[in-house]
Amino acid sequence: MMAASAQHTATVAAIAGPPAGPVTAEEWRKHREQSRQAMPDVLAGQELPDVLLLYQQETVAAIYENDVTVVEKGRRTGITWAVGAAAVLISGAARSAGGMDTLYIGYSHEMAREFIDTCAMWAKAFMPAASDVDECLFRSMKPNGETEDIKAFRITFASGFQILALTSRPRSLRGYQGFVIGDEAAFHDELDEVLKSALALLIWGGKVCIISTHDGDENPFNTLCNDIRAGRKPYKLVRIDFDRALSEGLYKRICLMRGKEWSPEAEAEWRKGIFAQYGDGADEELMCIPSRGKGAYLPLALLELRSDPDIPVVCWEMPDSYVAWPEHLRVAECRDWCSGVLAPLLARCDPNLRHYFGQDFARSGDLTVVFPLAVDQKLVRRAPFVLEVRNVPFDQQRQALWYLIDRLPLFTAGAMDASGNGAHVAELTAQEYGLGRIAQVKMTENWYRENMPRYKAAFEDGTIVIPRDANVIADHRAFKLVRGVGRLPDADTSNDKTKGKKAKRHGDSGIAGVLAYAATCAEVMEYAYEPAQPTGAGPRYDDDPDDARDAPRARFGKGAY
Repeated sequence: MMAASAQHTATVAAIAGPPAGPVTAEEWRKHREQSRQAMPDVLAGQELPDVLLLYQQETVAAIYENDVTVVEKGRRTGITWAVGAAAVLISGAARSAGGMDTLYIGYSHEMAREFIDTCAMWAKAFMPAASDVDECLFRSMKPNGETEDIKAFRITFASGFQILALTSRPRSLRGYQGFVIGDEAAFHDELDEVLKSALALLIWGGKVCIISTHDGDENPFNTLCNDIRAGRKPYKLVRIDFDRALSEGLYKRICLMRGKEWSPEAEAEWRKGIFAQYGDGADEELMCIPSRGKGAYLPLALLELRSDPDIPVVCWEMPDSYVAWPEHLRVAECRDWCSGVLAPLLARCDPNLRHYFGQDFARSGDLTVVFPLAVDQKLVRRAPFVLEVRNVPFDQQRQALWYLIDRLPLFTAGAMDASGNGAHVAELTAQEYGLGRIAQVKMTENWYRENMPRYKAAFEDGTIVIPRDANVIADHRAFKLVRGVGRLPDADTSNDKTKGKKAKRHGDSGIAGVLAYAATCAEVMEYAYEPAQPTGAGPRYDDDPDDARDAPRARFGKGAY
C-alpha cells in the first residue's frame, strides 16, 4: 500500500493551529473536524501494516478473508479504528477488486461521527481521491411498509462507492448491498433482526463485521459467539481482550501518541489502574468474559462451590380447599405437619450455635421461604435446612414459623420481608419475639445496595453454606445487576415452567437467604432473667409444653408463648 507522507504534510500544514484572531463557530467546527481526520504525526508516512497493531491487522485480514467476521473485544482497544481502515480500502477499491459500499451501524450520533472521522483520516492517508465528509439521509423501510429517513455521514470515492455512517439503527437493510459494520452490537435493540437483515446481503457478495464488548451471557451477541465456537455458524470469530491488546503493543502505542517513555513497570501500573477503574465489571468490559445473565450477580460456579447436597429443602403445600377448613382442623393439620417434618430437622440443629432466620413471604402464586442460618465459631453461616410453604393461609404460615422459631437453638434474630402481604405476619412476629430481634424489611433499592455486597462477599470468602438444590441455586442466580445494584428483576425465576401457575418462583429462597444473612449481621441486645417457681408447679404442670401456644387451658393463655 502507498505511503502518504506528502499528503499528510499538506494536511498537517492546513491544520497546524486554530485560525488566527477571532473565529466563527463554523471556522472552529471545520478546524476540529480537520484535526480529528488527520493521521497522528507519529504514524505519518508509514505503510498500513506498520500503523496497525498485530491484533488490528488480524481483524482487517479476517474481514477480507471471510464473509462474516465477529469480533469480541475489550473496551478502547482500537478495533473500530482498524475496521475504519478496512472500510476505506473496500469502498475505495473498484468493483473488479472487490469494492463495495460500506454501511456503519452504531447506536448513537456520536459513534457515527467518530467512525466517519476515522474513515476520513484513513481516506486522506491512503485514498486521496475521496470526498470530504458530508451529510445525507439513509432511507429505511419499517416492518409495516412505511419508510423512515435516518441522518447519515458520508464519504464518496472515485470508485463510485461510499461509506455511510448512520446515526441510529435502521429497521431494515432492504435494498442495500455492500459491507455492513455493526458496532457495539450487544447494546443494539433487536440485534437478531439487524443480523437477519445484514446476513441477507451475503447472497450477492456482501460482507458483515459485528464488533462488540459483552453485555451478559444471555445477550444475543454472546449467543452468536458461542454458536461460532460450537461450529453452528460458519463465521470467523476474533477475540481481543485487554491483555492481548497490551501484549501486542496497545500501551506502547499510547505512550508513543502521548510522548511518554514506555517501560514494563509503567505498563503494569497503568494496567492496574485501568482494572481498578472498572472494578467488578473488569472481566466483562476488558477481558471478554460475559457476566452470568445480563448483569448477573452470583455466578453459578460460586454458588455450587458454597452449597452442600446434605442440607434438606422441605416443602409444605396444601390444596386450595385448606383455607376453608374449620380453624381447629387447620391448626391441627399444621401442628401435625410441623411435628412430623420440622421437629426432626430442628432436633438435628447444633444446640451450641446461635441461630437466625430470614423469611420471604407470599400467599399465592409465589411461595414463602424460611431460611435458617447457624453461625459457628469461625463465623461461617450454614443453613441446617430450608422450609418452603405454598398455598397455606396466613394464620398457618404464622403458626409454622413460630413453631420453628420456638425450637431454633439459641435463637437470636430474624429478618422478614415486610413488603405487601408479608407486612402483617412480620409485624405479628416482631410483636411476639421483640421489635429489636425481628427486622421488618421493605425490599428497597437502598436495602439491596447495603446488604447484597455483604451477601456476595460471604460466598466469595466461603463464610456461607446453602443447600445444593436446583431451585435454591436458580433463585440465587436470579440476582442481577440493575443500575449497578445487585437485586431481583421483575420477572419469574422458575427453572420449571411445566407445573402451571403454582410453580412460579421469583428468587424466593435468594431473598430469604440474604434476609437471614442480614439478620446475622444485626446488633441484638441480649438480656437474661431468673424465672420464679410458679405456685403449684410440679409434675402435673408443664410450664412450657410443646403445644402450649395453641392450648386453650395453658397457664398464661393462648398467644403468650
